[in-house]
Amino acid sequence: MRRCSVKDTTKEKWKNVFYKVGAQNLEPLPYTIHFSTTGMIAKITSLVALIVAIAGFYILLKYQLLFSTHPITIAIQALAIALMIWARITLGWRSFHGSANTTGGNLVTNGPYQYWRHPIYASIIYFIWASVISYPYVLTIVVAITVTMAIVSRALLEEYFLLKAYPEYEAYAKRTKRIIPYVV
Repeated sequence: MRRCSVKDTTKEKWKNVFYKVGAQNLEPLPYTIHFSTTGMIAKITSLVALIVAIAGFYILLKYQLLFSTHPITIAIQALAIALMIWARITLGWRSFHGSANTTGGNLVTNGPYQYWRHPIYASIIYFIWASVISYPYVLTIVVAITVTMAIVSRALLEEYFLLKAYPEYEAYAKRTKRIIPYVV
């Protein structure tokens, strides 16, 4: 890789930063950032969805409507936490980005990922809907619907990036479900 000179245009500067010079032409480095309008909009939308989901959890926490009180819903929330931990351990350190873009490495299809395409997102949805079961108020229902929409949009945006990064993702997506194994 060569350093950018003062004479380089902005476009050339980014090319030099994110591309290496091949024998005949420029080749993209694996897992680099490629700027496109669609990609940037997807990343920004994903960040907004994350902020909405965090705000929803904060609202339920503030009004003491987040943690369930009924034994069945406590069990659902405990299982949701266990699923999230299992998914995080399976995915490893590369598992979190503010925007739903992909990271380096191979496509993960083992552990909970053999049943769910998005076990971390699924665990968030399970957790929040257990709150609705425990506290069936208008506020909890509205927040749960809003958080679910935000999380599902993040999952769809993540799939957009995964399809671009991993050719085998399409076949994987056909045999696994997003949120509820064997159903949705």
